[in-house]
Amino acid sequence: MKISVILTAYNEEKYIAKAIESVLSQTLTDLELIVVNDGSTDNTLNIINSFDDSRIKVISHDNIGPGASRNRAMKIAEGEYVAFIDGDDWFSPDALEESFNQAKLYDADITMYQMINYDDETGRIYENDWFDLVSFDESFDGRAFHPSECHDFLFDLSVGVCQKIYKNSFLKDSGVLFPEGIFFEDMPFFFEIFLKAERISIIRRHFYYRRKHSKSITNVVDCKFLDTVPAGRELMRRFVENGFYDDYKYDMIAYKINGPRLALSDIVDKCKSDLFDLIHEDYLEIRDSIYYDDFLNELGPVKRKFFLDIIEASSYDEYLLNLSTN
Repeated sequence: MKISVILTAYNEEKYIAKAIESVLSQTLTDLELIVVNDGSTDNTLNIINSFDDSRIKVISHDNIGPGASRNRAMKIAEGEYVAFIDGDDWFSPDALEESFNQAKLYDADITMYQMINYDDETGRIYENDWFDLVSFDESFDGRAFHPSECHDFLFDLSVGVCQKIYKNSFLKDSGVLFPEGIFFEDMPFFFEIFLKAERISIIRRHFYYRRKHSKSITNVVDCKFLDTVPAGRELMRRFVENGFYDDYKYDMIAYKINGPRLALSDIVDKCKSDLFDLIHEDYLEIRDSIYYDDFLNELGPVKRKFFLDIIEASSYDEYLLNLSTN
C-alpha cells in the first residue's frame, strides 16, 4: 500500500462527504483511508458509514481531540507514506499520486506541497505566502535537502500537518507523536518531526484546499487560544529534550513568546484573564529556571518587555494598569 490517509472529524456533517470523496477519487488508488470519528454528536458517523469502499477503516470513540485521534490512527497506518486531511478540507485529484512519486524519487522523509484557502462564505479561493512555501527559494527545487539548510527561516514555515506527506517508517522510528488534550497540536509535532528528518522535498503545486468557515479552529480568537500556552511549553520541552534548543534558541524563544502575546491582544474579552493567568504561570516557571537569562538576552525589546510585564503583574487587571501608567 502506497499511502495511508488519516482523516479526523468532530461534528463535520456539513463537509465530511467532500473530504472523503476527495481521497477515494484520487488518481492514486493504492491507498487506505483511516477515518477517525472523534466523538461527533451530529450526523458525521452516519455519513462516514454510508461510504462502501474496502479501503476505508473507521475508528469511532469519545471526544479526545485531534492530537490523540491522529496518534491512534498512526498506530494502525500500513501505507508506505502517511498523509493527513481535516474533515472540512479536500485534496486535488492528483495530490497523492504526485506527492508520493516525488517523495519516492528523492527518498524523502517529508514532502511538502502548497495549500490554498477557500472561503466558505464567499467561495473565494486565494493564496498566501505561508501556505505557498515562499520561504524556500529556487535552490530548494528539484532535490532533497536537510533541515539544517532551513535554519534561518525554520519558524517562518507552515506547521500544518495536512501540508505534508511523511514516510511511515520514519514516523514510527522517530517516535514523534502529537501532543494530546490541546489545540494547536500541529505546531510542536511539526518542528520535532521536521528537525528529525534527513531528507525533505517540496512541490510548488496547490494539492490541498483549506476551508475557512465560522467554526474553523483558527477563524475566531476564542477560548481555544488558551492552548497557545501549553502548546508553546510543549514546543520548548521538545527542543530541549531533543538537543535542538541551543541551535535554535533565539528564534524558538521569540516564537514561543509571540503566540500568547498576540493571542492576549486579540482573544475575546471573557478569556483574557484566564489567558493572562496561564502566561503568568509559564513565565514564572521560566524565571525560576536555567533558561531565564536566555529569555532576557535573546528576546527583542517588544517581546522582552511583554515577558517582564507579565511576570511583574499578578493579574490581568494589574497588567493593564501597569501598561497605562508606563
